[in-house]
Amino acid sequence: MKYQIALPRRKQVVIAFLAGVMAAVPIVARCEDRSGECMKDLMFVFDASGSMGTSDLTTKEPHIARVKRALHRILPEIPRSRRMGLIIYGEGAYNQCDSIELKVRPQTNAASLIVSEVDKVQPAGRTPLTQSVKDAAEVLDYRSNPAVIVLLTDGEETCAGKPCEMADALKAKAADMTIHVLGYRHRDAAGLGAVFGARCLAEQTGGLYLAVESEDELADALRRTLTCQLAASHTQQSTPVRKAEISSRSP
Repeated sequence: MKYQIALPRRKQVVIAFLAGVMAAVPIVARCEDRSGECMKDLMFVFDASGSMGTSDLTTKEPHIARVKRALHRILPEIPRSRRMGLIIYGEGAYNQCDSIELKVRPQTNAASLIVSEVDKVQPAGRTPLTQSVKDAAEVLDYRSNPAVIVLLTDGEETCAGKPCEMADALKAKAADMTIHVLGYRHRDAAGLGAVFGARCLAEQTGGLYLAVESEDELADALRRTLTCQLAASHTQQSTPVRKAEISSRSP
C-alpha cells in the first residue's frame, strides 16, 4: 500500500515557488554570460578593397553603399559604454598589400566616430584581411584582455595571408577572443562560391559566420553579433551560435 503525505497549502506554494526559482537559475546565468560577451572590447575590421565598389546581379548599387547604411542603422543600438574601434583595409593602390589603417582606437561612445570613418571609404585596393585581423587583435591586447573582432568583408584574402593558420595561432595565445565573420556576397556571383575562406576565423574561435546578401540581412547579422538583448534571446532559446547563415533565398 502506498501512502501520500498531504502538505498544508502554504507549504505547497512555498515548495512550488522554490522549484521555479531553482529552474530559472541556469537560464539567468547563461543570459548574464552572453551579456558579458557582448560588452567585451571590440574591433571592426572593415573591407575597403576594390570589390566593395562593385555591384551584384540584382542591383547596380555598389556593395559599399548598402554596408554603410546597415552600419548607420545598427551602431547606434550598441551600448555607448562598450569600447569599440575600427581598422580599415584595402584603400590605396590596387597592387598594395600594406593598406591597413587603424582609424579608431577602442573607446567608449565610438559609434559616431566609426560611422564617420566608414562614410569616407572609397574602395580601391586589395584584401589583406588576415594581417588586418591580426593587427586588430594586437590593438585589443588579446593576450591579456577578453576581446571580440568583427570582420566585415565581401572578398577573399588576396595578399598571401593564411587566415586559418592565423586563427589557430591567435587562439593559442589569447586570453579570451572571439572572431565573427560577416561575408557579404551574392551567392550567384560569377566564379565565386557562397562560402568565404575566412569562415575558419569564426569556426576556430567560437564565433559566428554569417553569410548575407542584402542590407537587411547585414543589419540582422550585426545585431546578432553586437547587441546584448538579441544575444541573450538566442541563449534563452538554446539556439546554436557557432555557425549560421542568413539568407532569404532557398539554398
